[in-house]
Amino acid sequence: MIAEREPSPEHIPATATPPGVADLELHLLLEAVYRVSGYDFREYAPATLKRRVTERVRAEGLATITGLLDRILHDPPAMSRFIDALTHNASSPFREPQFFTAFRERVLPRLRTFPHVRIWVIGAGEDAYSLAILLREAEFYHRTRIYATDASEGAVDRAKAGTFPAELIDEYSERYAEAGGTRRFSDYVDVVGTQAVFKAGVREQIILAQHNLASDGSFNEFHLVVARNVITHFNRTLSYRAHQVIYESLIRLGFLGVSSKETLRYTPHERAYDEIETTERFYRRLR
Repeated sequence: MIAEREPSPEHIPATATPPGVADLELHLLLEAVYRVSGYDFREYAPATLKRRVTERVRAEGLATITGLLDRILHDPPAMSRFIDALTHNASSPFREPQFFTAFRERVLPRLRTFPHVRIWVIGAGEDAYSLAILLREAEFYHRTRIYATDASEGAVDRAKAGTFPAELIDEYSERYAEAGGTRRFSDYVDVVGTQAVFKAGVREQIILAQHNLASDGSFNEFHLVVARNVITHFNRTLSYRAHQVIYESLIRLGFLGVSSKETLRYTPHERAYDEIETTERFYRRLR
């Protein structure tokens, strides 16, 4: 009789756990993560949580959320992977080029009226590099400081590296051109083997640091805050808090940029903003 091979961990299917049990497992997991690491995911949108936790269970080669809980409590690297996965905001240079076109045409001319500009990019180092390129081409970068933050240390480290697969240069070049770039995207990167890395001239005014919008407060006053596809992962309570932090971080007559799928409707300071670009969702704080 031939013995059956045991499945490798990555091929172990997630057990069909009854919904009530799965909800309890998820509650215990998030409570444990908060108590051990200080990261609070309890107010994240339920759909986002369930999807990302399920993905993490499978990625760790486990069958249940309880198995994931056991691993992250006793394996610090697993905890880091979990936090990175739940806070990860997928992005890439010049993603949604129309956003950057709107920035260049509608926002940048008004930023020029300030002698010096501070920009806060939340949750996406790629947006910071993209803005830096456009600001350089507008000969305004030397009067700008970009603070790019993310919730996890891993995300900040990736942003600091400023690298991406060299095979994607052509794709990003097309987006850059759609955004109104006036040179060649390849002028701003060096190719090292199979990787492309942003040049020092693009990085020079960018400060990358860890900041969790879900729990940390305002740390400076900014002329522009960019928060694309970040608050969409929060539930209403946490979303309210995040918008409060952003409002406190914007100077009067400062700008807020969110994704085309987001809106300030039903946020705590909705009436304090004027929508200046309805398609790409740029707002200006009036009071």
